[in-house]
Amino acid sequence: MKLEDIKKVTFLDAGQIGYQAAQLFAHVGGYTVVFWDTDNGKIEEGLKAISDGLQKFQVDRGKMTQDAKNEIMGRISGTTDLAEAVRDADFVSECCSEDLELKKDLFKQLDEYAPAGAILASNPICLDIAAIAAETTKPERVIGFHFFEPTAVMKLVEIIAGPNTSDEVVDTAVALAEKLGKDPVICRGFSYGHIANRAYFGMIKVAIEMVWERVASPADIDKSLKLGYNLPMGPLAVGDYAGFWGIFAKAEKDAMREAGPVAGHLHPLLRSMVAAGYPGGIGEKGIYAFYDEVLNK
Repeated sequence: MKLEDIKKVTFLDAGQIGYQAAQLFAHVGGYTVVFWDTDNGKIEEGLKAISDGLQKFQVDRGKMTQDAKNEIMGRISGTTDLAEAVRDADFVSECCSEDLELKKDLFKQLDEYAPAGAILASNPICLDIAAIAAETTKPERVIGFHFFEPTAVMKLVEIIAGPNTSDEVVDTAVALAEKLGKDPVICRGFSYGHIANRAYFGMIKVAIEMVWERVASPADIDKSLKLGYNLPMGPLAVGDYAGFWGIFAKAEKDAMREAGPVAGHLHPLLRSMVAAGYPGGIGEKGIYAFYDEVLNK
């Protein structure tokens, strides 16, 4: 599969990453895009989020005409039928939650429903692409294509090559990322967290420990790192925005298996936060609120 062969793209999961990526591929890439979810309500919410985003940030600011917006929206559709979603797809990207068993199950189905030549991509935060590819009969066409949020703004895409991923698929994924205006890097071999997250999560873990020890507030820890290392956003604020705390809690079993029982073990602060309803993410409370409302009482 060459870059010029990609015409139709399918995203699995209509959540935040899924609909942001769908917009990027339809808007910047000019592709026909389908996104799939088991929940039709999430599909409708995703389509509305794309439409509202294009209106607010493009049309209302004079960067795009209403006709251009309508043309983009006309290229995007959604369905709850997985077989229909991937029919005739050239590039399929799974953007579901960080759950290895869920991803493996989806790729087993993709192996049955997707066209034989389609590239099958996953958007794992940390997980091993080889374990996902092993559920298919053609692991050479499976690759990691890891976006960072917000997808429209962040330039990095990690291209994660498994041990069986073909060079052609890697080259096509790199070219695709570049076409979308991204700056790709290639990660070869298994590294839990791949490149960026493996390094960044180390800093987050220390920041979490400092909150636990009451060394400083989340705001002051983030302020120190932003000013001291010229970061645009502190790691704890990033965790609150991206919903890392809930993601880490759900992925603990996978993390302990892949990174070891010590490195993969969920910090007790995060365990308490998530259990108390502070998982982070858009519309949810996170570590800033937990510190103010619980720890600092």
